[in-house]
Amino acid sequence: MKTLVNAALSAMLCCSLAQKATAQEAPPHAVFLKFSDLKWEKTPDGLQDIAILHVNPVSKASELIIRAPKNFHVPRHWHSANETLTILSGTFTVKHDGSDEKVALNSGSYSYMPAKMVHEAWAGDEGATFFVTVDGAWDLNFVN
Repeated sequence: MKTLVNAALSAMLCCSLAQKATAQEAPPHAVFLKFSDLKWEKTPDGLQDIAILHVNPVSKASELIIRAPKNFHVPRHWHSANETLTILSGTFTVKHDGSDEKVALNSGSYSYMPAKMVHEAWAGDEGATFFVTVDGAWDLNFVN
């Protein structure tokens, strides 16, 4: 049952991002967004806030910001594209398969996960806000 729920959540998120990508045209000029003007939505699980900043209409490379609530656990998952995170505020602890090490990232810290690398993360006591880039369409594939 958990697999079906995770698959449904992943499909809803991918569909939402695909719709946004289809609706966006390549800007003929620079794009400037004030943090206070971002359009926040809930992730399909309803537990995190997400603001899609830009999706390239051709490559589907995406830039977004996610706010995770305090002590939130992001279960083991992977993405089809390479992913980078830059922590804007709070602490976000990341672990990937193949290593027992958990790395606590705080404001200004950076991480890179190659495509299809299974990983999980935990927001700290104050929650975490992080900037995400992927070099292809952003998807979320949960692992049991």
